[in-house]
Formats: sequence, C-alpha cells, structure tokens
Amino acid sequence: MEIVSLNQISPDQVIIWSWGFITLNVTILYTWLVMAILLFISWLATRNLSSEMKVSRWQHFLEVIISVVRGEISEMTKKGADKYIPLIGTLFLFICTCNVLVIVPGFVAPTSSITTTASLALCVFIAVPYYGISHNGLFHYLKEYFQPNFIFFPFHVMGELARTLALTVRLFGNIMSHEKVIGILLSVTPLLFPVIMQALGLLIGVIQAYIFAILSMVYIASAVSAEEEHHVHVDVKKEGSQA
Repeated sequence: MEIVSLNQISPDQVIIWSWGFITLNVTILYTWLVMAILLFISWLATRNLSSEMKVSRWQHFLEVIISVVRGEISEMTKKGADKYIPLIGTLFLFICTCNVLVIVPGFVAPTSSITTTASLALCVFIAVPYYGISHNGLFHYLKEYFQPNFIFFPFHVMGELARTLALTVRLFGNIMSHEKVIGILLSVTPLLFPVIMQALGLLIGVIQAYIFAILSMVYIASAVSAEEEHHVHVDVKKEGSQA
C-alpha cells in the first residue's frame, strides 16, 4: 500500500489500498461516501411520503430543493422542466455536498480532482445530444452542426469539446485552489483568518455547484431549442414573403 501526502496536487494521488491493477484512492473513497450520504438522505425523505399538509421535515426539505431546481430550469426551457430535474438536480446535489463537506476535518472534496470534474462534464457532454436528439430527432439535431453551411461543422464540434473542457477546469480549479489556499493559511497564520476563509469557501462551493448545474442546463436547453428557433425563423420568412 502506498500513502501519498495530502499536499499533493490531487486526491487521486493519495492511495488507500491497492491490489494488482485495482486501486482505491481518496477521490473514489469520498465519492462513495458522498453517494452514500445522498442515498441515505433520499431514503429519509421518501420513506414516508405524504400528500397531506403536514409532512416530515425531510420531505419538506426535498420538496424545497425540487421546487428551486424546477424553477431555475423553467426559466430557461419554459416547458417540460420535470424531465431535466433528475440530471440537473443530481449534479447540483452531488457537487454541493462534496463542496460543503470540506468543513469536516480530513475530508477531501472529490471535486478537487480533475478526474471527478471531467466525469461530471462528460455526463453533460452525453446529455446534450441525448436530449437534443430525443426532442428534435437525429436528423434535425445533426443538421444544426452544419448551420449556416457545412464549413462550420468542425467549429461546432470544437465548441462542444471546448465547453466540456471549460466545465471540467472551472470546477476543478476553483475547488482545488481553495483547498490549497486554506492549507497554506493554516500553516502560516493564526486560526481565525483560515476559519473566515473556510466559511467563504463554503459559499463559493455552493455557488460553483449552482454554476455547474445552470451551465449544464443552458447547454441542454440550447440543443433542445435550436431546431424550434430555426422553424420559427422559417415561418416568419414565409409569412413575410406571403405578405
């Protein structure tokens, strides 16, 4: 078993257990822990669901989160928000939980690993064409890559890859840099200032989760609405020519 200092650039380098080609590092361990916490909270919130006015605190907490997520999605899609809640809500809750748990001594946020943020961005990368194709069909979705003409196809592809990279690096950079700054301050300054920075870091962590979820929904909404906007533009042109 190989142990690497937590001062390394990534928690991926902290090996807890290794056997052959199977390796358990800090990123995987704390990712499982976050998933277990979310599953446990979900169980608490849904074990006694009620449609009455009086509900459990956990159910009320879950309903508030769903209402907020639905409201944010509705602002961008205007309709059909419920089908996006499982993905966007899960992304937000997972990232937010990872970032908030850094207040627990010894916990290292999985989002400070670029492998985690890349995996989350990859989920969005796959979700964009999935929702776009399911809403508009394969032909109409792919046709957008050749608008206004076929020359722009490679630029559209590069744009998809670039925003996936941007999602990866933005979240990783913000969370990783915050942890490193706190570690440095704890070693060179009194306790009070790092505590203030830690509180500020919690706020930043929640904001980063919100930004990641909102950007993901923006990309999906763009893929879903692209064909609708094209049809509206064509209809307007036809009405103008008939007038």
